[in-house]
Formats: sequence, C-alpha cells, structure tokens
Amino acid sequence: MKIAITGGTGFVGRHLAKRLVQLGHEVVLISRGVDKREPTDMQVCAIGLNNIVELTEALQGCDAVAHLAGINREIGSQTYANVHVQGTANVLQAAQVAGAKKVILLSFLRARPECGSLYHESKWEAEELVRNFGLDYTIFKAGVIYGKGDHMLDHISHALHTFPAFLLVGFKKLTMRPLAIDDLTAVMVKSLTEGKLSRACVPITGPEELTLREVACRISAVIGRRPIIFPVPVWVHYAMAWVFERTMAIPLAAKAQVRILSESMSEPLKACDELPHDLLPQTRFTEVQIKLGLPEPGRFGLKDCLRRSVRLNP
Repeated sequence: MKIAITGGTGFVGRHLAKRLVQLGHEVVLISRGVDKREPTDMQVCAIGLNNIVELTEALQGCDAVAHLAGINREIGSQTYANVHVQGTANVLQAAQVAGAKKVILLSFLRARPECGSLYHESKWEAEELVRNFGLDYTIFKAGVIYGKGDHMLDHISHALHTFPAFLLVGFKKLTMRPLAIDDLTAVMVKSLTEGKLSRACVPITGPEELTLREVACRISAVIGRRPIIFPVPVWVHYAMAWVFERTMAIPLAAKAQVRILSESMSEPLKACDELPHDLLPQTRFTEVQIKLGLPEPGRFGLKDCLRRSVRLNP
C-alpha cells in the first residue's frame, strides 16, 4: 500500500513511517520542513497543510492517510485553529480528491468541547470533522506517548539532570497510562492496512496506571538521580510555561501541557468505542523500556533556547 503521513517528521510520524517501510509499504511524509534524519527510501513533501492543491498532489495514489500533524503551543500562524482544525479540513478534502479510502487521526484522550482549553477544543473539532466527512476513518485518542525521540522521557530526563527538584503539577493525585510508541504504531498499522477499527473512535493507553510522581521516580532511578519531588500549585506551572514558551525551542512545559497534566490522563472524557482486547497495548513502563527511549544524558542549556534555535535553523 501507499500511505501518506502528515506530521511525518514528528515523533509519532517517524516511528509509524519506519514500521510501514519495514512491512514493505510505500510512504509519503508530509511536513512543514525537511528533516535530514529521514531515510531516503521515503518521499518527503515539505508543504505543510495550508495548500490544498499541493496536498492533493502529494496524496495522489495513496490508499490511506495518517493525519498526525499537531502542535502543543501557538507560534505566529501556527495556531490550534489553523493546524488542528483547518489543517484537518484540508487533509480530508485533499484525501477525498486524491482517491484515498481511509484516514486515521491522532487526537487526545481528553479532547472535548467548551472546556476552556484551545488545545483540547481544537482536537475535538478535528475529531468532529473526521467523523462527519464521509471517508472511512479511525480516531485514536491517546494520552501520554513515550519512546525514542518523545517529549516525556526527553524533557523529564533533561530536567532531572538540570535541576535538584522535580515539581509535580498541583496537589491532586492524578494518574496517567504511559503508552509505548511501538504499541501505538502497531495498532495504527492494522487500521491502515488491514481495515481494523473502521469508523471507530478509540481510546488508546498503556497497561499501567501511574501518578506523575511514580513516572518521575522510575525515570530518575534509571538515570541515577535522586531529586526532591514535591507538588506546587498549577498556576506556578502556568507561569513557568509562559516563560518556557518564549525562551525555549521546545518548551520544558507548554501551557497546553500544564492543562493536560492538571487532569487525569487514564480515561477519556467523552464516550467512545472500546479498543478490542487483541489490540490493547501490553508494554509496561519498565526500566528496559525507559532505557530504550531515553535521549543522551545532558542538561538543558543554550542549545535549547528559542532564539539560538531560530538562528541555527532558519
């Protein structure tokens, strides 16, 4: 099969593309820019999601589209409305014109309308567009995803190497179910290539329910750190996120992430279909899995600053 992936150079996109190629499928990566880390056996279209004509051309001959493009903070024209909502509308229209038969969407476990978070609301709007468009679809409502190149292991490990303390978000005992990237992409491949989960919206989370404290403790044990771990008010994290978004290329925490961490991430809020038992993720958040996903050890530094990143990557 020939399958297109939007957000193809992102964390989930790269892992899905690699799995599809290993299985013998042809892959078209659609992204805002060219990532030199990508192998040459994939077609890369650095066109973004704004131009329907270019999108349609890129999707010609594709049997299915994995729509994974998304942002966790707004910068300039890269707003939640433009990327999550209008971008999804453009992808759907281009897929239909190009003759693709299936679209999968990566959404968020707690996406819902009228909740006061533009991130959550825009993800929900994207879901509604996909549900009502007419093409066959699968919507994956994922929580925290981890693996090589992720944000969670990358940011938490670098934070533990940099700071003597780890700050929990708020005082409520909230839980999450960390989802291994290989488990997610395995189910996505079955949906794209085998017709699984047709016209379904499914939550997909890992098998273990853990608090953020437990997650941080497991990571710190693997990297040999012993931070002081304690909770601080949510508003403090919002204040820090405001600073991080304006100073870091990839923020240690964005406002949308603070909102996400201030809620439980174990169950979806809106009712949706159940994931069949044979497709349920089985990979636990173990020392082995953490080691496989960890980046090179190091602290946050000048290389992580937004302005320096812009200069180095025009």
